Amino acid sequence: MRIAVFASGTGSILEALIAAKLPIDLVLVDRSCGAVDIAKNANIPVAEVIRSDFSSSFDRESYSAELLESLALHQIDLVVMAGFGTIVGTVFHQVYKDRVLNTHPALLPAFKGWHAVEDALAAGVKVTGCTVHVATLGVDEGLILAQEAVPVLSNDDSQTLHERIKEVERRIYPETIWRVIQQLENGEPLS
Repeated sequence: MRIAVFASGTGSILEALIAAKLPIDLVLVDRSCGAVDIAKNANIPVAEVIRSDFSSSFDRESYSAELLESLALHQIDLVVMAGFGTIVGTVFHQVYKDRVLNTHPALLPAFKGWHAVEDALAAGVKVTGCTVHVATLGVDEGLILAQEAVPVLSNDDSQTLHERIKEVERRIYPETIWRVIQQLENGEPLS
């Protein structure tokens, strides 16, 4: 099973995946970011498919086709999102149906989208958490593979709450990926 990790940020999730000894064959980034150095330090090949257009006219499908070309060069079987900032298009999900995993800082289906931690705080919930799910064309709507609750403390701000969620994420995401690899290799449905 050949795995690509998609990243856009500091690389903290990537570090957790490397520490869990996941067989990562490629790290793909859409911008210059800390994940590049982490991958290089771990001797993992890096592909840079830079997104230069952040306007409303961004051609998501053409960009997704570029991503697919890069993945084909490395014969990737499973894509693991690790804070990747670009939503991929239809063509991508057609090729990698049920083979794109993502982690989200909330207990889906609550608080979908990019501002989940802030939205949870604004809603005044007492509990939020982390979800690992299959990424689909519908943002944060895929099959839920794992979840764990994180309490919201009275003195939390988005940074402190998000950091506690990340602690859970760095543990349950690698565990879930290992389980998915096993299920896919055994021809079992994801659960």
